Amino acid sequence: MQTNLLSLRKRMLLGLILCMLAIVILLIRVAYIQLISPDELKAKAEEQQNSSRTVQAKRGTIFDSTGKNILAVSSSVQTVTVNPVNISKENKEKVAQKLSEIFELDYEKVLKKVKKNSAIETIVKRVEKDKTDILRKWMQDNNILTGINIDEDTKRYYPYSSLASHIIGFCGSDNQGLDGIEAKYNDILKGETGKINKLIDAKGNEFGDEGESYVSPKQGNNLVLSIDMNIQAIVEKYLEEACIDNVCTDGGNVIVMNPKNRRHFSNGNIPIL
Repeated sequence: MQTNLLSLRKRMLLGLILCMLAIVILLIRVAYIQLISPDELKAKAEEQQNSSRTVQAKRGTIFDSTGKNILAVSSSVQTVTVNPVNISKENKEKVAQKLSEIFELDYEKVLKKVKKNSAIETIVKRVEKDKTDILRKWMQDNNILTGINIDEDTKRYYPYSSLASHIIGFCGSDNQGLDGIEAKYNDILKGETGKINKLIDAKGNEFGDEGESYVSPKQGNNLVLSIDMNIQAIVEKYLEEACIDNVCTDGGNVIVMNPKNRRHFSNGNIPIL
């Protein structure tokens, strides 16, 4: 009997020690969270609770020396994305079918994106508003109000096609200047990207409009070049004819400028034929 009592006291003492050890460990953990790594944990929590989509800024317009002829301009188009976790299982196939139908996409590829267990998937970029208007109406008619996003985007156009293209350059798919004026003055032209932030729960579901914030994009600055497009067109036309007539397989160059102030009116260039 005495032995059993002694054994019981040992077990109680051991249990008490374990409880105290657990409390000490918890206190140390709480102190670590509160005092040592609050910023890191706060950042992780915000990352898990927020879903963010970018809104492209319009690049600035490039004009010729008259300030009237537009050499490069960005127009408003739209990009469609989906939040797969916010599309119900019974609607996934229906949504994929409609998206592939409106935007002429492969159904299986769209369905794969719609069924993914991810926060956001891009369906199509830079489409005209008339197509997204069809999608908006379909969403309203079918009461599908979450899971499909239609965001503002921009697309670069060159009204004079290839005229002065060796000077103006071009942009990539992400609206980043890759060559010529577009690349050299990219920081001036590109503007500032905007954002759409949404609050989400642990399962990735959106809280609705009340949990959404919008940061407007800022359009880039415009540029006015010293080149006159009328003179540029004449120079390129006759330079091309001269290269053909004289079999200039290495191409040719012409510079038209005012000798008094060295102002360029044209910079003709014909590549190797």
